[in-house]
Amino acid sequence: MKYLKSHFGFSKGQRNGIYLLLLLILVFQSVYLYVDFSSEDIDFDPTELAAIQHEIDSLKIVQIESGKPKIFPFNPNYISDFKGYTLGLSNEEIDRLHRFRDQNKWVNSARQFQQVTKISDSLLGAISPYFKFPDWISNPKPRTSDQLSNAPKTYEAKIDLNKATVQQLKRVNGIGEKLSERIIKFRRKFPDGFTADVQLQDIYGLSPEVVERVLEQFTVKTPAQIIKLNLNTATIEQLVTIQHIDYELAYEIIEQRKLRDGYKSLDDLLKVKDFPQQKIEIIKLYLMLE
Repeated sequence: MKYLKSHFGFSKGQRNGIYLLLLLILVFQSVYLYVDFSSEDIDFDPTELAAIQHEIDSLKIVQIESGKPKIFPFNPNYISDFKGYTLGLSNEEIDRLHRFRDQNKWVNSARQFQQVTKISDSLLGAISPYFKFPDWISNPKPRTSDQLSNAPKTYEAKIDLNKATVQQLKRVNGIGEKLSERIIKFRRKFPDGFTADVQLQDIYGLSPEVVERVLEQFTVKTPAQIIKLNLNTATIEQLVTIQHIDYELAYEIIEQRKLRDGYKSLDDLLKVKDFPQQKIEIIKLYLMLE
């Protein structure tokens, strides 16, 4: 115990040193807490401050611009209600465009778009740079002697659509290399080619106007033979083999057949729930009534 006590005992001089140290700590702590060392005179470089402010403003502008909805090129013929609203069109202006399109008419220029919708010059100037029309409208090719005449031909003068070549199809205004190849590729999906002209409607990228121009010069003269199904006896498994008929639609067709005690006309299919009415003529190619 005496050994331990000798290690924890302090002499009078050591105790005085400890007290002095504690006093100095208290003094410095009080000075730190209660004395204001800040200076009101702040030196700064106005040029450097202006440069920092300019950078901050630039970052704010970038943030605002990045938050704005981006507009990508689009065909104004297909503006939906929501798209028109985001572009700044009123409901009346959107409705005018839809009524125009319901007549199977097409807008082919920014000026015509304004004439149809009656939008202001300022709005037209803001959105028209994003209009994207088909290439055959934006960059019409000069007609050459090799191109087909615009005048519709008689049945005898028309080219068989099942024998038409890429080069022949390209002569139609609005048909380029890709579309002509797409028509040939689609024709090859069927063992003997097209059965009827209406099948052109199923080719992606062919607008109604272009289809009409194609049929002024071409027609199916050697139709592929199709084994038609009897609509009043066909099973679900048989109906789903027809283009544009899936399992759900086949089920609805048969349910309607039971309710009607058989179909009296192929056009009765238009009354079936969710039936693709715009494809009725293509579907009728594969059906018959007995």
